[in-house]
Parts: sequence; C-alpha cells; structure tokens
Amino acid sequence: MKDNIVERRVKLIFNPHADGGRGWRVAGSLQATIEHFGGAEWTGTEYPTHASELAAQAAREGFDVVVAVGGDGTVHEVVNGLMQVTAGERPILAAVPIGSGNDFCYNVGFPADPGKAILSAFSGSTKKVDLGRVQDASGRVEYWDNTLGIGFDAATVINSHAITRVQGLAMYLAAVIRTIMKDHQAPRMQISTDREELDRELLMLTLCNGGREGGGFMLAPDAKPDDGVFEYVMVDYVSRPMMFRLIPEFMRGTHARFKQVHLGTFRQLKLVADRPLLIHTDGEIFANATTNVQELTVELMPQALKVIV
Repeated sequence: MKDNIVERRVKLIFNPHADGGRGWRVAGSLQATIEHFGGAEWTGTEYPTHASELAAQAAREGFDVVVAVGGDGTVHEVVNGLMQVTAGERPILAAVPIGSGNDFCYNVGFPADPGKAILSAFSGSTKKVDLGRVQDASGRVEYWDNTLGIGFDAATVINSHAITRVQGLAMYLAAVIRTIMKDHQAPRMQISTDREELDRELLMLTLCNGGREGGGFMLAPDAKPDDGVFEYVMVDYVSRPMMFRLIPEFMRGTHARFKQVHLGTFRQLKLVADRPLLIHTDGEIFANATTNVQELTVELMPQALKVIV
C-alpha cells in the first residue's frame, strides 16, 4: 500500500440516489479537484450491495484509495466490500459525505464540506479505525463502522423510509416520532459481554463505535472509533411520554442522567432475545420482523481499516 499521496490510485464509488437524488450536483462540483490530482476512476452504484461488490473489485485491482461518495449506507457497503479482502490487500477508505446523516464521517473526522472532503482523499493523512463484526444464528456475517441498533432505533430506520419530503435530521426526527407512536415493544434480552451479564426488557439497545447517529443524536458522546472499545446505550421499557422526554436528551448527549438509561463498554457481546428483533447496521436493515433473528454475536475488530482524515 502506498502512503505517498501523489502515487495513490483512487477509485470513487458514487451513489446517485444519495441525499434524495441530489448527489449528482455535488458530484459534478468535485471534478475540477479530481482532475487537479491526476484524475480518478468513477463508478456509480446501480442496486443495493453494488457498492460492496465495487469496493472488493477495486481492492483486487490494486487501487490504493476507495472513496465512498454518498451517505452512511454507501460507506457501510464500501466497508463490507473492503473487508472481503485480506488486510494486506485492503485499500485506504475515504468518504465524501452527501447523504442524510453522514454520521460516520462526522465521528471519524472527515470534512463535512464535499469539496474539502475530496481534497482530503488525495492529500489527507491516514489513521486506523475499529470496526464491528456481527453474526446471527444462521452464520450470516456483516461488518459495521458506526452503530448497530436493536429495537427502537432500528424501527426508526424502517419508518424513515416512508418519509420523503424532508432529509437529514428533520427526517430522522419525524421517524422517531412515528416510531414512538407505532412501535413500542421491549423484547427480553439475555446479554453476555466480556465484562458483564445482563437480563432485561429493553426498548432500545444501540452498540456504538462512534458517538453520533441519525444525523444529530449523540447516543455515546465518549465513543471514539479508534480506541479499541465499543460503548452501548440501553433504554428500559418506558412510557411513550417518557420517550418524548428523552428525545432532546439524546440530541444533547445528556440522557445518561436518567435511571432508565444505561451506558457501558465492551469488546465482545452475545445476545439472545425472546422474539424476532429489528436490527440496523449503520442505518441499513440487518433484520426485520420477518427474518426471525433472535441471536447475535458481536465482536470488535481493532484497527481493522485505514481511513483518510
């Protein structure tokens, strides 16, 4: 892998549907900077998981940097593609945030401005970040870079798909309100980590590599994607009015002061639930009510991926 910026061979994987389809305008504005550094190879995604296929192919073709041009879903797919190859083959990850939440970019330190972000892809420094690996009882494996949510915030992701008139934080807020009104279940979960044993009815369980999700909810303010540890946020079963009360606390990162909210850390976790779970990984649906996932194994993969910041 080359660390000399001038010699980097760059692949850009572009999601044309990012930010409600407005990504084309932003992508076009990046071309001058790309040409200034000698150009790069562009490929647009055409269907779900296509970015994973393209990222794995780019790694096998010897690209030094793969740039995810899109939102958190695009980054998630690119990460899963890069993890299909050995560490020695794995390109550096960069990202240009043009999605609704852009939480991974925020948590890692990618510039929020697309113009500055593409500049960093060619001239930024590198660091290594941790990733999560999740496996269900059937043996299905997926990697996640920011958060894995079970219960309430997974239902929020599902409900957000029905909201098309607004984007960004406003979309997630509308989805949160819809979830409070429609989906208010608390499965019983038996949880075993490398640090503790838990058995509780939980409205929400979110595992965090980064501190923010949903474009502005500071679930784990102390979480850092390169510190070799995950944080979790658990919310016991509470009333709907109490969930409304907690919304601004989650946005400020002050929710830990409530007795119904529990925070902790772990590196490995096993979970068994009393019913099928709703699960998201970085805002992508890993399990819904029909997939019958009741068991999970999660492990931290320290410094698994090199990123440009």
